[in-house]
Amino acid sequence: MRAHSITMLGTGLIGDFYTMTLHGQRGRDRVRVVYSRTEDRGATFSDRWGIPEHTTDLAGAVNHPETDVVVVGLPNYLHEEAVSAAAAAGKAVLCTKPLGRNADEARRILETVEKAGVFGGYLEDLCYTPKTLKAVASVEAGALGDVTWVRSRETHPGPHSAWFWDGRLTGGGAIIDLGCHCIEIIRSFVGKGNRPLEVICHTDTLVHPIADEDNAIALIRFESGAMGQFEVSWTFRGGMDLRDEVAGTHGTIWLNHFLRTGFEMFTAGGSSGYVAEKAETSAGWLFPVGDEVSELGYVDMFSDMFDAIDGGRAPRETMYDGYVVNAIMDACYRSAKSRAWEPVDLFEWRGGTTARIGGQPELYDGKVVIKRETLPDGRQKLILKDPESGDFTDLVVAGT
Repeated sequence: MRAHSITMLGTGLIGDFYTMTLHGQRGRDRVRVVYSRTEDRGATFSDRWGIPEHTTDLAGAVNHPETDVVVVGLPNYLHEEAVSAAAAAGKAVLCTKPLGRNADEARRILETVEKAGVFGGYLEDLCYTPKTLKAVASVEAGALGDVTWVRSRETHPGPHSAWFWDGRLTGGGAIIDLGCHCIEIIRSFVGKGNRPLEVICHTDTLVHPIADEDNAIALIRFESGAMGQFEVSWTFRGGMDLRDEVAGTHGTIWLNHFLRTGFEMFTAGGSSGYVAEKAETSAGWLFPVGDEVSELGYVDMFSDMFDAIDGGRAPRETMYDGYVVNAIMDACYRSAKSRAWEPVDLFEWRGGTTARIGGQPELYDGKVVIKRETLPDGRQKLILKDPESGDFTDLVVAGT
């Protein structure tokens, strides 16, 4: 597999994480030029990561003759311009989340990339955390049976940069910032071919004097009957809370990605050093993260993206996935206003059909088995329903 030379667009926190991952793990792929909207930030960033060139010229960075991949780590309102420039240059383009500020913008981005015939990847890192990848593999292998419910929670004290707080630039508040992660995590567990049908959502602005939501909760109903639930907040105190729960007909998975990962430390000194993303203090009880770029999914994400480019295949997270996420978020915002279930409007569904959860019921002596449980003495207790009368009865039988 060949080495790739990269144009990095953006010098914020996400640009740091991306470059740290690319230079530190695969190694052979390197950032050749970085674009920043300000000269000072570009110079500081290039010095920090050993990047040969920096520029304030977006077109010049994208069209650099020695790069073949463009990574978009810019604010939401610049995604369409940047992706369009990369597509016009005939270069593979990887875009950070969310794909667009709304579904219409995301659709234009998707169509631009597909019409140009270039590789497009959606940089949704939290679908690539080691725990998530292993959990999804377990679900796909049937360990949980049919997935009935997925809950994804991301909360923290609020974004790092000023532009995040301006809904005109982002497309919304905590849903746009955090809900996009949660939605795609939910889709990973219920299945990408499981069409999202409708959404009900509540938003509120409880703490920050802004025009958009700083808290939200939503339910997503899928074709199979599975429900997705997400909770997002910019007002949670104590760091970044990333948790997922998956329930199925045969099992359950609980995931905690950031605050309770087995690494806890107390310090009375307070060295004022970096602890972890969104950590609010460097004294008292702390919850550091051993390998942050790995735990947040960046390592496996970029490995998948570049392996997909090399192998001529689609990545796990495509720009179509990014579009679907934007469409679900649009439904969330409509629901928050209407205070009712709202349909998820998609210009095209590429996932096929998914059967409804359920199968042929077990029968015992002509009656439907509702539940089996093992008693302390090893016998089994059956809850039975008579299909003719509709009556329910208990029956204890020998263990098997």
